[in-house]
Amino acid sequence: MKLFLPKQHGAWAMLTVPFLLGMAAGGFHWLQLLLFVGWIALYLATYPLILAVKKKKVRFHLTWFLRYFTVALIFALPVLITEPALFLIALMMMPFFIINLWFGKRNKDRSLWNDFAAITAFGIGGLGSYYLGAGYIDEAAWNVFLLAVLFFYGSAFFVKTMIREKKNPAFRWISWAYHLIVVGLFLATGAWLVTLAFIPSLVRAVYLHGKQLKPMEIGILEIGNSLFFLIIVSAGFI
Repeated sequence: MKLFLPKQHGAWAMLTVPFLLGMAAGGFHWLQLLLFVGWIALYLATYPLILAVKKKKVRFHLTWFLRYFTVALIFALPVLITEPALFLIALMMMPFFIINLWFGKRNKDRSLWNDFAAITAFGIGGLGSYYLGAGYIDEAAWNVFLLAVLFFYGSAFFVKTMIREKKNPAFRWISWAYHLIVVGLFLATGAWLVTLAFIPSLVRAVYLHGKQLKPMEIGILEIGNSLFFLIIVSAGFI
């Protein structure tokens, strides 16, 4: 049976990097492996659910939603029962998931605000991973969340300037300003390693603007940049 998978290649990095960063910062616990599988399955479940909300092949998409959601429950529920505090972290994600459904129902799921909502939810996933390793949520956990969210907000800006907003000069300047401000703030605070992790994003946002790249090429580029970010930032926590 061929799996029904999302078409947004770059979203895989947004999904996994915060979780893995939480593992690097909070430490490893074997329950993270179960939660990681459940986390991926839950993401896979949201894709057909949003399509069903759009009234597109409702029965087909709901069938796939139930399949993925069942897998998510099988792997994630034992972790949630073992660590009930994770229910609170899951509740933190709910408003952003509702926002995604709202945009999806109105066929506005390509909206930048919808991207921001999804990225924020993915960042909260990093808090869950961190909690399982460390046993608590502290400043370092929120740093994981903040760094992941800031990084992928920049990714959303960049992708928009390369595809949907490539002919919008105002959006280009907003994207460049965002990347420059983020790098400048970390540089000003002396966070050298974090600054290094964000510099490639600034360079590619400026240098690649106007270049003719296919969506697949942009997705692969973002995965590579995300991997660099993950390695560098993780080195600062380990």
